[in-house]
Amino acid sequence: MSGLGLEEWLNLEGTPFEPLSLFVTSLAIGLLLGVERERKQHPLAGIRTFPLAAMLGTLIAMLAQTTVSPVLIAVGLVGIIALGFLPEGHQEAEVQEPRTTTLVSLMLAYGLGVLVWYRQSELAIATAILATALLYLKPELTGMAHKLERRDLLSLLQFATLTFIILPILPDRAMGPYLALNPHKIWLMVVLIVGVSLSGYLAVRLLGERASGPLLGLLGGLVSSTATSLVYAREARSNPGSLGFATSVILLANIVLFMRLTVLAAIIMPAALGPVALVMLPALALGLITTVIRFRHDQTRESRPELTLSNPTELKLALGFAAMFAVVMFCSAWLNDLFGSKGVYAVALISGINDVDPITLTVLNLFGENRLGISQVVNSVVLAVLANNMFKYGLIASLGGRTLAWRCLPTFIASIAGMIGGLLISAAGGS
Repeated sequence: MSGLGLEEWLNLEGTPFEPLSLFVTSLAIGLLLGVERERKQHPLAGIRTFPLAAMLGTLIAMLAQTTVSPVLIAVGLVGIIALGFLPEGHQEAEVQEPRTTTLVSLMLAYGLGVLVWYRQSELAIATAILATALLYLKPELTGMAHKLERRDLLSLLQFATLTFIILPILPDRAMGPYLALNPHKIWLMVVLIVGVSLSGYLAVRLLGERASGPLLGLLGGLVSSTATSLVYAREARSNPGSLGFATSVILLANIVLFMRLTVLAAIIMPAALGPVALVMLPALALGLITTVIRFRHDQTRESRPELTLSNPTELKLALGFAAMFAVVMFCSAWLNDLFGSKGVYAVALISGINDVDPITLTVLNLFGENRLGISQVVNSVVLAVLANNMFKYGLIASLGGRTLAWRCLPTFIASIAGMIGGLLISAAGGS
């Protein structure tokens, strides 16, 4: 693919102007970056210099390829860097734009121009858009950085260590008794717990009052309703002032589960969408109704206190949950071996305690291979969700306390009732 396709529009192929579209692409990239820089006071380079630098990169790359002299690209880059050593003029210091950011942006424009010549126009354009957004959002990024404290940055470094250093080196294979323990999968749960907690904490720190419970509940439900329930149940117990906030996060996260399973069926196996949606959507609707009632009750009876989420730097909770996850995995394998339970319903009931997605994917794939009927698929998903909800409610009651458990109970009952009602309707329609 070459540039923006201009040579096709003007029939430039085979003519001396065939590379013109690549220079036009570089011009557009330079203009994108240059417009943002032009808005600054007395910049080193602006709306004309940036396009010229990008097109220079394309020209130098063309000459380097033609003459088989790659060193020309480095020479051109040195020329761009030399612009930073030009005299600054006589503008007042307080209105001068810092030269380093503009110089690095100019070097980037030159490099993107080189990239365009090597037929990487899409990548160059995407990079230019990201770079322009980074330059334009300086006030927001600066404000965000100033809101973070030293311990917040330490938490980010800790999470990065857990995710990108420890997780990749753990073996991703079954081992131990009954081959039930997978170190990679268990540590992935640690990463998940810390990630959900950290994202919620940072959202509250950065957004303040704008970090609503429904927003965090939606995000947490898309990642893991179990992890979200665990994190905010613990927060509700340690910080009673966050009870209403934690309730909204937990309820929304658990309602999103039904929407997520419906979308999963639509993507993986559209033929099963109708029956699955018939069971999941009533649960979603009744859960939403009871949750809205809960929200209105909180708004009329309670005033939202100041929320002070604790910084998730301690790993005791995450490691404890990972240990519990490993125990449940072992018990599942042990029970399967002890009772010889190979039926899909038993597997769904056991595996659903930890995570609903794996069994859902499994039964949908088996349905696609004509190894399961649609009624077995729906029944398996319902059993997995029931087991998962009971497990999560036990976490909420044990970690969050009696008050939080009573607040969450109506939504859990309503959503389960809606799911069972949909199952009965589906069964009656099938008969």
